[in-house]
Amino acid sequence: MFRITDVVRHLLIINVMVFIAAELLKPSLDILALRYPLSDEFYPFQLVTHFFMHAPLPQIFHIFFNMFALVMFGSALESLWGPKRFLLFYFTCAFGAAGLHLLSSYMDISHVQDTIMAFKDNPNYTTYWAFFNDLPLDRFGDNFKDSVAELGRAIETNPTPAAIREATDFMGSYLEGKMNSQIVGASGAIYGLLLAFGMQFPNAELMLIFLPIPIKAKYFIPILMIIELFLGFNQYAWDNIAHFAHLGGAITGFFLIMYWRKRGEGFQ
Repeated sequence: MFRITDVVRHLLIINVMVFIAAELLKPSLDILALRYPLSDEFYPFQLVTHFFMHAPLPQIFHIFFNMFALVMFGSALESLWGPKRFLLFYFTCAFGAAGLHLLSSYMDISHVQDTIMAFKDNPNYTTYWAFFNDLPLDRFGDNFKDSVAELGRAIETNPTPAAIREATDFMGSYLEGKMNSQIVGASGAIYGLLLAFGMQFPNAELMLIFLPIPIKAKYFIPILMIIELFLGFNQYAWDNIAHFAHLGGAITGFFLIMYWRKRGEGFQ
């Protein structure tokens, strides 16, 4: 008979309580979400608090799927490993997820800063579009896209100080938005659990809700990771998910299990 294990139950309760509190007290609890370390809104405690938070209503599926996976896969792993090792694994994967996300953010933000500096040093049509061609403009709506195009024409035909200043302000606002963007959710730790489940129970059959075909975990998990990697490197307008956080949790979980196996601690 299926049973929710003790640590999983407590993690489930904490996540649900924080979700309810965030809904009742928003936006005051937004401070618990993780920001980029150089943001004025960053605080060290966010490295922990962010993975107990989830997207607000009406995005109920964010917490629902994470908690469903926590119960289903986490309980199996806690039963196998015991509560202490399971909790260590969960937190290690959560921190690993945050680490890879922050690394990818650093690379992204550094590129944005470099293109802004190139435009400031040489404000022309080429350096202008070197910045805006990298942006997922569809995410910001038609009005923003039209404004960017109109300003680009002005920079090309008559780069007045006012046009250059307006372009620089556009770029600065985007950079500030990226640095202050929030990341929340237990998904990084959950992907670590998924990876661990696939390694510990490779022949267990799993199914996606939108693809109700049973697939063995040893095939399902790698396919899922490839999808995450693909989405992580492609900025689609409809996608605001931190895919590198998912991968960070999975990669951290993989190396932790391999380390335990190398030490001969009874791992399969």
